[in-house]
Amino acid sequence: MELDEAPAAAHWDPGPGWQWRFWAIFTGQALSLIGSALTQFVLLWWITDTTGSVSTLATAGMAALLPQALLGSLGGTLADRYSRRLLMIAADGVSALCMLVLITLFLTGRVELWHVYAMMFIRSAMQAFQSPAAAASTAMLVPRGFLSRVAGLNQTLLGLMTVAAAPLGAIAISILPIGLALGIDVLTALLGIAPLLVFRIPQPVAPEGGRTGLWTEFREGVRLVWSHPGLRPLYALLGVVVLVIMPSYTLVQLLVKQHFAGGAKEVALMEGLAGIAMIASGLAVTALAPRRHVRWVLWGFAVSCFALALTALAPGHFFWLAVAGWGASAATYILGNAPLAALLQTTIPNHLQGRVLSLLSTVTGLAAPVGLAVATPIGELIGVRWLFVLQGVLGGCLSLMGFWSPGLLSLDRQASPGRG
Repeated sequence: MELDEAPAAAHWDPGPGWQWRFWAIFTGQALSLIGSALTQFVLLWWITDTTGSVSTLATAGMAALLPQALLGSLGGTLADRYSRRLLMIAADGVSALCMLVLITLFLTGRVELWHVYAMMFIRSAMQAFQSPAAAASTAMLVPRGFLSRVAGLNQTLLGLMTVAAAPLGAIAISILPIGLALGIDVLTALLGIAPLLVFRIPQPVAPEGGRTGLWTEFREGVRLVWSHPGLRPLYALLGVVVLVIMPSYTLVQLLVKQHFAGGAKEVALMEGLAGIAMIASGLAVTALAPRRHVRWVLWGFAVSCFALALTALAPGHFFWLAVAGWGASAATYILGNAPLAALLQTTIPNHLQGRVLSLLSTVTGLAAPVGLAVATPIGELIGVRWLFVLQGVLGGCLSLMGFWSPGLLSLDRQASPGRG
């Protein structure tokens, strides 16, 4: 099917009937993401149950995260250069084929640990192409005024995945062999592809001058961020905050075990309630459609970090207080992260969105393992509880420092006036 072509304007008018197209594609991609999250749980549980080794789980985590971080900028550049719709179809299709290979290995009893690592690696690499293509397509599918609501919907979906992935995965492997349980991911991938075969996604036309090489186009995205008085401090701030805060999401199980004398059930309770809080916040952003995006981002991230510190400050016999703090941190994170997506989509020219949005994913994706490497010796020195407190206070203060950046605050003036 031929693509529509749209000029590289600040925002493309999707025209009449955009609702059917958007909701069909959004629903298909949502089902595909839920299937992928369920599969991730099933595979990690198989590794845990088979090996019981921290190092094998860490290796699986690297296989699932690093390819997306390293290839994200390439995926974003391709999303701006070629058909975003076809990139999404190809990425989901390759992921489904990988899962079919893994299903065959499980059902024939020939699966090895390295097979699982390899498939997780390839799926992560495909996500590096699918994610920027999907994110950049949003601004071509909905009116400008609906972008904040879409951001809220995406964060609601993130919360739903957090709540549903573990129990759905547990149910699947309790009633099906792992090989058949993985078939759910194939089905949801096909459901994600189906609307893309029916509906068009308009592709922006690059400004006059034509296409250049991939490296040149990638540098164009980097130059936009580096030369922009608002985007440069925003990217720097987010990278530093992620570096400081991200280790807490890996070490929360250790905090529950050591400080609150809890186990897997307590961790599941914290994560489940945090997911519910994320859903509520995502729905709130969808309803409110905030306009002053930068202030929501800075306050949301700051309060989320301070709530993280309060989680660890709770006395060991007041676990319920830690659950409340963790839930508050998750809820306010969404209140900041959802407007961030809308802010970028209304600031960045659409023909550059793929590479500029993926550049942020690369910055934050690489900051996470660096932060974990820095935090590990500090945690061994002061203990995991005080490491959480240090991370939360430092992350909150860094977020508030954004209010001292005139360039960062100026990004709000590019949004339409309105409430929020």
